[in-house]
Amino acid sequence: MEQVFSELTFWHWLALGLILFGIEMMSGTFDLLMVAIAAWLTAGFAYFAPDAWTVWQGQMIVFGVASTALVVFGRTVLSGVRKSSPEHPTLNRRMQALVGERGLAVGDFVSGTGQISVGDTVWRAEAIEGETIHGGDTIIVDGAKMTTAMVRKAAP
Repeated sequence: MEQVFSELTFWHWLALGLILFGIEMMSGTFDLLMVAIAAWLTAGFAYFAPDAWTVWQGQMIVFGVASTALVVFGRTVLSGVRKSSPEHPTLNRRMQALVGERGLAVGDFVSGTGQISVGDTVWRAEAIEGETIHGGDTIIVDGAKMTTAMVRKAAP
C-alpha cells in the first residue's frame, strides 16, 4: 500500500480535484467543492514544496488539514451561500406582481367580472365584495386568484 502512496504527484491531486468538482456539479452539496479546493491546494503543495516535505505523508497531512478547514469554513462562514432564495419574490408570478398596482376598467363589470388595463396589458378581473365597477373607473389590484385579478375601485 505504501508503494501506491509513494508515487503520488501533483497530477493525482489535480485529477482528484477535477473528479470531486464534477461530482459537486451534479450533487450541489457545496462540501465536495471545498474538498476539491483542498485537493488543488495539495497539488500546489506537491508541486512547489521541497521534495523532503512532499513525501506522501506530508501530502496527506496537507490534504486532511486543508479539507477539514475548508469544510468547516464552508459550513460556518459561507452558510448563507447554501440557502437558495428567489432573486425576486414575484418573478414568474405575473398576477402577484400586479397586487397594489393601479389601472383602469376596460368596460363595465358584469356579474362582478370584467377586464382591466394595467400598464399596456389587459387582464381578466373580478370585483371584490360585490363592488360595481364601470368602464373608465380607476381600480386598485388587491389580490390574485389563479389568472384573475381581484380589484376594487380606487378612492376618488
